[in-house]
Amino acid sequence: MWGLQRKYMQTAVDSGSGMVGFGGSAGGGGGASGGRVGGGLLENANPLVYERSGERPVTAGEEDEQVPDSIDAREIFDLIRSINDPEHPLTLEELNVVEQVRVQVSDPDSTVAVAFTPTIPHCSMATLIGLSIKVKLLRSLPQRFKMDVHITPGTHASEHAVNKQLADKERVAAALENTHLLEVVNQCLSARS
Repeated sequence: MWGLQRKYMQTAVDSGSGMVGFGGSAGGGGGASGGRVGGGLLENANPLVYERSGERPVTAGEEDEQVPDSIDAREIFDLIRSINDPEHPLTLEELNVVEQVRVQVSDPDSTVAVAFTPTIPHCSMATLIGLSIKVKLLRSLPQRFKMDVHITPGTHASEHAVNKQLADKERVAAALENTHLLEVVNQCLSARS
């Protein structure tokens, strides 16, 4: 499955989605890492794997339809924690790419900010990961919310370029019109069996 995703990511780059960084070095680029997926080298063959945090218990107030329930950081984290990494059979939470402490929410102002940390500073999947987070939020939250998905400052070699792409609504929309790229994003968002 993962080799298939890398093939589609490279196709997305070749077909001009307007988003740089999708696929990047599909045939190599990992250098000394040495692992292989679908004939290409993994950039981070042995990532650190973190323990998943527990499920949040649902309170009586949250179940009561008469009580207004504001969206908070934990609810956003619960939406994005199970997104699949495009390169490894692990979730973004298990790789510590997303953490609840890096989610900021203001329900009254209708804003959500998510900072994510790629596992390595030169990760070519950073834009795809950010796009997957953004799509999950777009599909899950009311339209009134303004979303800011960005790389945690100082954690990626191309953070400015990736953040600029993720903040550009037209580029995101164009990327999602690319059927191959959308298929990869959907694989990242699908539940793992």
